[in-house]
Parts: sequence; C-alpha cells; structure tokens
Amino acid sequence: MLANNITPIIYFYNPNIYPEEEYLKRKQEIEAYAQRLGLEIVDADYDYTLWKSGTCGMETLPERGGRCQYCFNMRLLQTAKYAAERGIKYFTTTLASSRWKDFNQIIEAGRRASSMVEGVEFWEQNWRKGGLYE
Repeated sequence: MLANNITPIIYFYNPNIYPEEEYLKRKQEIEAYAQRLGLEIVDADYDYTLWKSGTCGMETLPERGGRCQYCFNMRLLQTAKYAAERGIKYFTTTLASSRWKDFNQIIEAGRRASSMVEGVEFWEQNWRKGGLYE
C-alpha cells in the first residue's frame, strides 16, 4: 500500500485471540510495526467473552468452517462500521494474506459487511499475490 501512495490505518480488532496475554503480545507487535512505518493504529475493544458467546456450540467445527465464518463476519462488520464513522470509503483485511484462512470466506464476510454499512466498500484484494503467498 505504501509503495502505491496509500496510507492505511491499522484497525486492530481481534476478540478471538485467547488468552489475553497472547492478545497483548500481538498488539505490542503491531504497535511496534505501525510506529516503524509511521502509521496510525486503532486498538478496538478486546472482548473475548462476546466472541466466545457468539461461537458457543461451534467449538468442534473444523478450521475454515462455520466458526471461522462467524469470526470473519463479526470482525469485518466492526471494521466497516469504524470506517464509516471515520469517513473512510474503503476497508480491507490482512486476513486475506493468510494461507491458513479460506480466501472465499473472507471475501464473503467483507462483502456482507459492506452491504450492511452504508458508505463503505470492501477492497477485495488478494494479498497472497505479489510477494506474500502464492
């Protein structure tokens, strides 16, 4: 993004990370990264209890299953709402760079979020190409 004159705002919303110590460790890493690049970072509320209650009954579902879809939907909807509040037209996610996640689930969640929040569009970039993962 920076190489193409796009300055992102990092929205850190990860209520799914447990235990909280792991969340804080990841948060510290992204804060250091943002500082090195001179980027703004927004730390959204960490509410593992809310995430856990939303995924109740899905504990045994496999990776890339319904629990993942719920998590993507929840997190991208929150991101879309934040973007709309700030007057930001586009949002995307680094989830799309993970080879461990289902790219189609992420795209579906982003589209769903943008359809629910007026004034924002999901940038459907496949971040796995061009230097990340093929």
